[in-house]
Amino acid sequence: MASDPDRTVGVGIVGLSANGGWAAGAHLPALAAVDGFALRAVAASSPQSARAAADAHGVPAASGSAEELAGRDDVDLVVVSVKVPRHRELVLPALAAGKAVLCEWPLAGGLDEVRELVEAAAGVRSFIGLQGRFAPAVRYLRDLVADGYVGEVLSTTLVGNGGVWGPVIHPGGEYLLDRDLGATMLTIPFGHTADAVTSVLGEFADVVATTATRRPQVRNAETGESVPMTAEDQIAVSGTLVGGAVASIHLRGGTPRGTGFLWEINGTDGDLQITSSTGSLNYGQITILGSQGGEPLAELTTPASYDAFPALAGQPAAAVAHAYAQIGRDLAEGTTVAPDFTHALRRHQLLDAVSRSAATGRRVHVPEK
Repeated sequence: MASDPDRTVGVGIVGLSANGGWAAGAHLPALAAVDGFALRAVAASSPQSARAAADAHGVPAASGSAEELAGRDDVDLVVVSVKVPRHRELVLPALAAGKAVLCEWPLAGGLDEVRELVEAAAGVRSFIGLQGRFAPAVRYLRDLVADGYVGEVLSTTLVGNGGVWGPVIHPGGEYLLDRDLGATMLTIPFGHTADAVTSVLGEFADVVATTATRRPQVRNAETGESVPMTAEDQIAVSGTLVGGAVASIHLRGGTPRGTGFLWEINGTDGDLQITSSTGSLNYGQITILGSQGGEPLAELTTPASYDAFPALAGQPAAAVAHAYAQIGRDLAEGTTVAPDFTHALRRHQLLDAVSRSAATGRRVHVPEK
């Protein structure tokens, strides 16, 4: 794309549904809030579904396929918001057409496919949907640490929940229970959590992991039938960050009756405690408490200057809008701040290290690139 800050980025969404879903609930309000973007076209599972989505959401054009959408002259950015197993087949045509691509996280179902997509994206702008790092409170937290609020980071501990991977699954979500389909508690909530954590504290140098599937059978919420689950519903990871701090993350399937989410950052000069009503960092809906010296913990309110879209506060779309704002700046100015497919590879390599450690019982080095 031309680096013209006044140019509108034409967007085409693959996977927008007339019946709601993530693209409708997060991407549409985010795009409506961010200047410089215009939703031009949609593609779905069929031409009929695309037309229904276009009519339902007021999108100018319905494309019969992802290839057709990517070929439109008025589409500059293709957003792929579908189930993980279809990412590769829908991302590749957009890259082949030379269009910038924003793909939802996780990028693909395995490292081989991720590497294929990274290679295919050479010379094309790519972005990965890890929006938690752009949430105002997460960015404020990053600055607190960078500015020395806690001094040198000694350790960090996070306990959260996976929500979906509990005793009950709602109809339509069964694919999340199949480890082989790539949309699991490890890839989705753990991947999002780890990305936000590392955006604040730096990358993992190594990990030691224990994972388990404690509920091999769960109940369909509508029919009451038993459904098999092979995805992990307990993920406990400890390790060392590149800067030397000791880190641990434990995600538990379902919604616990006790602590839903608690993240602490402990340093030589202070401590930070982060809680979340959503149980994760994906949406950036967190409360930050801090203490220095012998003072008790007190809330640290995120300054208003961090939030460019206050009308979206408290919604999943808020973090997505801030991600789009950075994508717009990157496209206009040629910068590379928003995470791309190469960043997605690094995050997938962390997940692979977790899986290998859990399988072998050994500490595993996390590749730097």
